[in-house]
Amino acid sequence: MYLCSRNKTKLMDAKLKKDNVLRRYYQYLRLEKSFSANTIEAYKRDLQKFIAFLEIEKKDFLSPELQLEDFQHFAAAMIDVGIAPTSLARILSGVRSFYHYLVISDTLEVNPTELLEFPKHPKHLPDVLTVDEVDAMESCIDLSDREGHRNKAIIETLFSCGLRVSELCNLKMSNLYLDEGFIRVEGKGNKQRLVPISGKAVRELNLWFADRCHIDIKPGEEDYVFVSHSRRQRLTRIMVFYIIKSLVEQAGIQKTVSPHTLRHSFATALLEGGANLRAIQAMLGHESIATTQIYMHIDTTHLREEILAHHPRNMKYNHEH
Repeated sequence: MYLCSRNKTKLMDAKLKKDNVLRRYYQYLRLEKSFSANTIEAYKRDLQKFIAFLEIEKKDFLSPELQLEDFQHFAAAMIDVGIAPTSLARILSGVRSFYHYLVISDTLEVNPTELLEFPKHPKHLPDVLTVDEVDAMESCIDLSDREGHRNKAIIETLFSCGLRVSELCNLKMSNLYLDEGFIRVEGKGNKQRLVPISGKAVRELNLWFADRCHIDIKPGEEDYVFVSHSRRQRLTRIMVFYIIKSLVEQAGIQKTVSPHTLRHSFATALLEGGANLRAIQAMLGHESIATTQIYMHIDTTHLREEILAHHPRNMKYNHEH
């Protein structure tokens, strides 16, 4: 009788301890993290799923004996009952937040969720244009039209240099170093980067410049590479969208294509061709690279060779010439 009573007391003490830990955790979310009542309620529901799972496994959520595999088994169980990857990622995030709190509150010494991986979210991959499809778009351009060479140069520059549409529209004559095979691009946050340009793109630009010199460009707009004949000033993003949309329709390409598609196709072609990923990131001007500083550590001659050696447009052009 005495042993039974003592066991009951132990169980009650353990329950009180667990309830107290949970109460303090929810208080921490409210006071320290400034979470709303709805958010805290969502954290409670998600954490209770894990606690209920451990009860079935006859394990204690405060036990220092919990291992990473316990959390992995929980994740597998959630998938088995049809929990979507996005929902599971949220649940695991809440569980990991709880165990982080247990460590900083000195309830546990080690966080068993430290190496817990979240399920990868399925991502929609944007369409990619093949070299033949880019060629098909260009073949639809009427080069006898006054905007023909300009439009072909636009396609080539986007595809050969991987520019954002805003970077293309703001590209300046004073930032072209065509004899050296580079252009200077002003990207996000006014960060500048040097981008190698293929021989074919240089050729198309020079053909466009022969037409461009006959345009009476508005004052202040003279330095922009791509200008409108009728408006006599730089092209807008909408104009470039329209040019590409029209060519895609004429070429009968059944894909969702925008200026960004050419940028993505550029990167994909380089990656599949075996180009160095760091060189591709530098070319694209991704924010994950501190462009100005890291560029100082990349040999620009090697960078240009790396890009031009693997880009299908350049390889085809060199073979033909």
